Amino acid sequence: MQARGFGFGGQAAAHMRGRDPMRQASLLMTAILVLLSALPGPAEAAKKKSSNSDTSSTRVYRWVDANGVVHYSDQIPPEQAPADRQILNQYGVPIRTEQGALSQTEIEAAKRASDEREAARAAAERDAVLLSTYLSVDEIEALRNRRVELIQGQISLTENYLQTLREKLEKLQQEASAFKPYNSEPDAEPIDAALAQELSDTLDSIALYEKTLLDTRTRQTRLAGEFDAAIARFRELKGR
Repeated sequence: MQARGFGFGGQAAAHMRGRDPMRQASLLMTAILVLLSALPGPAEAAKKKSSNSDTSSTRVYRWVDANGVVHYSDQIPPEQAPADRQILNQYGVPIRTEQGALSQTEIEAAKRASDEREAARAAAERDAVLLSTYLSVDEIEALRNRRVELIQGQISLTENYLQTLREKLEKLQQEASAFKPYNSEPDAEPIDAALAQELSDTLDSIALYEKTLLDTRTRQTRLAGEFDAAIARFRELKGR
């Protein structure tokens, strides 16, 4: 009994054996092309894959509200944002849990805890530097005294220069007193422009150096306080 239907058995095979090799190869190639044409193309396969991906990527949330009612939705209402929720897959099985949004009180508490951790870390770092830099309290005090003396030198220079400026200002004011507007006499002449400018510049310089003197003294006080705190902390660490 001969084979029927598709294939190259029976008479079809015998018929092919009667053909030349080139003809057989051509028929085989045609059959392969027919089979390939039945398969989906790359664009169609990609489109199908994208469609499946879009369907599976849609999130479904499950959460319980304050009244104990269970909800299911693809979106979380704003009023339910603080509630923890489960994310379900396409079969309704929980795959992970998301934490709800923090309340303002929780946010503030978290910030305080973070600030406290950072302060503790910075304090531990300062302690490590203190212990690795100095061997004794005497070393810290010696450095403090040198730094304070250097700043005191700057203060003395500024004070001396201010004294010079004040003496200059006094002479300029005496000279300017003969001219208007510092002299109210009717026949007094207007002050010379150069003298007026020098008087103004001297006043500005005095104001500038007075501020510099104040800032330098503040810096000296702050520096001494920082060293005193370091000495106290060093003693505390060494006494442990």
